[in-house]
Amino acid sequence: MTSQTTGGTGIETGGHRRPGVAQGLTIVLTGFLPIIAIVSMFPAVPAMISHFASDPSAPTKVPAMVSAPGLTVAILALFAGLMVDKFGRRRLLLLSTGLYGFIGMAPMFLQDLDQIYASRLLLGVAEAAILTTANTLIGDYWDEAGRHRWLSLQGIIGPFFGSAVIFTSGYLASMSWDSVFLIYSVGFVAFLAMFAFIYEPENDETARKMLGIGAAASTPFPWKGVLLFSVVTLFGGALYYVFIINGGIVWQELGVSDPAEIGRLTTIPSMFVIVGALIFWATGRFGPRIQLTVFLCLLGSGLAVIGSASDWKGMVAGMALQQTGAGMAVPTLIAWAQSYLPFEHRGRGMGVWTSTFFFGQFVSPLLVSVARTSAGSMQGAFVIAGLLGLVIAAVTWFIVTPRQPQLATA
Repeated sequence: MTSQTTGGTGIETGGHRRPGVAQGLTIVLTGFLPIIAIVSMFPAVPAMISHFASDPSAPTKVPAMVSAPGLTVAILALFAGLMVDKFGRRRLLLLSTGLYGFIGMAPMFLQDLDQIYASRLLLGVAEAAILTTANTLIGDYWDEAGRHRWLSLQGIIGPFFGSAVIFTSGYLASMSWDSVFLIYSVGFVAFLAMFAFIYEPENDETARKMLGIGAAASTPFPWKGVLLFSVVTLFGGALYYVFIINGGIVWQELGVSDPAEIGRLTTIPSMFVIVGALIFWATGRFGPRIQLTVFLCLLGSGLAVIGSASDWKGMVAGMALQQTGAGMAVPTLIAWAQSYLPFEHRGRGMGVWTSTFFFGQFVSPLLVSVARTSAGSMQGAFVIAGLLGLVIAAVTWFIVTPRQPQLATA
């Protein structure tokens, strides 16, 4: 079956629903919601540390608060994957997206850092279900070529969302530390799009074939492949969030502390995520080993350059490299993981992927804090993280097969 359709709503004249542009764009927006949850906080970190200066632990608590949803996602995503496989996709996605909008804006009405931290943990409940379900639907709706196409497009469209979020949140943070949480109202827009366009994939012929309907037995859960992509995803996720969470502090060490100015200087290099998405698309035929190694090398070298920068020009150059690698990271890791997962195990498998990626998000600021203490500055911590990324890239080259794994079918 192809992923073609006669209309944007994904409804064919024959009565069978197949995914179209509306479903693709809705999933692209949906998959970006958890990224907004952390990217939007980037320009606000210095302002929040300043606002809560009376708390001596604020320099540690605020970055940890930014990544707090990652802990909840890491714990709950596997259970969300089980729910997806058992109860379906659409209902869980709608419920979690509505919760995302309400809980995301809650810190506007809170004045205690511990209460804000708790709300961010609760936000992770919604993110766990959103990411697991959206990533599962990518595999449900499209075959391998279709997944690659929409993941590439997600990487190309995402930076425009990201740049808009960073630019807007920079100005919101310059108004007041809590105004930045208005960004989360985008969840309500996504909810309306999902309500209109997302449907259960039970009638999708490719999905039914992958499920093995009519076959004697289902396929076993691919534990070996899941363990492999989980380990690499854990390290990739930790490195991915080093700049997102701590980049504002590096700007401060370079003498740039105004949130609006940080937002302006960051906007252009953040567009290099598009270059990363294009590299992902162009290297698809070479298999996961090439893609994984390239993205880790770009990410690691970018972090090392940022850590070595002496002014804003060096910072922007390092960001260009780091953002290029970041543009490859998520689509590369998702496409690689989904290549191991047949339909009946896809929810659980993507739950494992989501757990490991966001556990990487949670531990990232903790590891950076240790590196910062050891190196004596945040820039020193970035150099350590960058070198670690290059080492992981070399290891990945040897442990990942050069050929794309094949899905088992019944």
